[in-house]
Amino acid sequence: MLEYASIHRVAVDTMTQRRDLRDLELMDYEWKIVGQLRDVLKILKDATMFFSRAVPNLATVIPAMDLMDEKLTTYSLDDKYLPAIRAAVGLAKKTLNRYYQLTDHSDVYRIAMILHPRHKLVYFKVANWENEWIDAAEKLLRDEFERLYLDSSLVESDNDSTVIPSATSVSFVVSPNHALY
Repeated sequence: MLEYASIHRVAVDTMTQRRDLRDLELMDYEWKIVGQLRDVLKILKDATMFFSRAVPNLATVIPAMDLMDEKLTTYSLDDKYLPAIRAAVGLAKKTLNRYYQLTDHSDVYRIAMILHPRHKLVYFKVANWENEWIDAAEKLLRDEFERLYLDSSLVESDNDSTVIPSATSVSFVVSPNHALY
């Protein structure tokens, strides 16, 4: 809506110059706010469109939140935006981080990231997660593997028993050349 209003500013100005719509006319500083809001809200619109058109999965949630957080941080520190816009962006960032922290309470996000062929543990390293968080995520996955699968690791075959490798022999780290796109 803000983008549409910005594109059609001349028409909006012309229409609001009618006597009965004069109270709705935007001043130049208000048009500046419209333009700045349009710019900073684009990342949220893009995220909404991404999750609406594709089949979202857990492994896309954390990278999307990281991208939104990065953009909102940049906007909140950029002096080209009015103080009110920067303050609003700060509140949006605070709200986003509250939801981001909720992923810490659900093991499936970290497990999905590690198991995703594009991400694995490399994503956390490139995103500069603390080593202790990365180690905890890997331990979480190994513990879940052992809890759910290792106990049933003996699979009967026709001739003898076959042992599935232990969780400690499985590696979730990919090479440093692994692409993240």
